[in-house]
Amino acid sequence: MLNFKSINIITIVVFIGLLVLFLFYSISPWWFGLLFLIWFSITALGSAIIGLNYHVESLINNPEIQENHIAITFDDGPHPEFTPQVLAILKQYNAKATFFCIGKHVKAYPNVFKQILNEGHTVGNHTYSHNNMFGFFSTKKVITELQQTHKIVNDLTGLSLQLYRPAFGVTNPRIKKAVKTLALYSIGWNKRSFDTTSISKQQILNRITKNLKQGDVILLHDTSLKTVEVLEQLLLFLQHKNLNAVTINELFNIKAYA
Repeated sequence: MLNFKSINIITIVVFIGLLVLFLFYSISPWWFGLLFLIWFSITALGSAIIGLNYHVESLINNPEIQENHIAITFDDGPHPEFTPQVLAILKQYNAKATFFCIGKHVKAYPNVFKQILNEGHTVGNHTYSHNNMFGFFSTKKVITELQQTHKIVNDLTGLSLQLYRPAFGVTNPRIKKAVKTLALYSIGWNKRSFDTTSISKQQILNRITKNLKQGDVILLHDTSLKTVEVLEQLLLFLQHKNLNAVTINELFNIKAYA
C-alpha cells in the first residue's frame, strides 16, 4: 500500500534516474519540477484524507466484524445545547456512540461531558483547541495540545484517554510521531456526513445511509440542530436494517482508556 515512506522511496529512486539522464543526456530540468509536483500532490492528498492511511494507520472501519454493528461518532463537542439533545435521542433508541471532544469545550461544559459518560458512551481526544492551523503545528505543540485535553479529562473523571480523532482528519509525520509518543489509537471514518456544510438534512442522511453496512464508522458533529434531526432519522434507518450503533471501542475490540 502506498504511504508517505513508500512514496518518498519511489520519488528518490526516480530523482536519481532523472539526475543520471540530466547529466548524461541533457534532459529538460522541467522533469524535476514535474516530479516534485507529483510528490507534493500525492502527499497533500494523503495528508488531507484520513482514510488513505498515508501518514498514520487509523481505524476507519471494521469489515471483519461478525455482528450487525456500526459506530456513530461525534466531533467538536461537548456543546451545551445540542449534545444533551443528541444524548436524549441516543437514549430513546438505545444506541451508543463515541464523542471526540475538544479540550477547551470539556473545560467549559464539564457537566455535559460527564453526562456523555454517565449515559454509557465513549469519549476520545479531539485536541484542545481544534485550531485551523493544527496541521502545521510542530510535534511538540501537537503533543502539548493532546496532553492538555488528557489532563482536563483525567482531572474531571479519572480516565486516561486512548482514542484520538485528528482535527479535520488531517495527518502528517508530526502528528504521527505525537500519536506514537502518547500511544493513542487514531480513529478515522468511512462515512462522512458533511453535516457542518450547507447541504440539506436529506442529503446528509442519504450520504450516510447509502450502502451502509456492518462495521462502518459514521462521522457527525454534535454542534447543530440539523445534525440532531438527522440523527433521529438515521437511528430509525438502523432499526429498519437491523443494525446496532455501538461505541468505537466495541466495534474494534480495543480499550478506550488506559
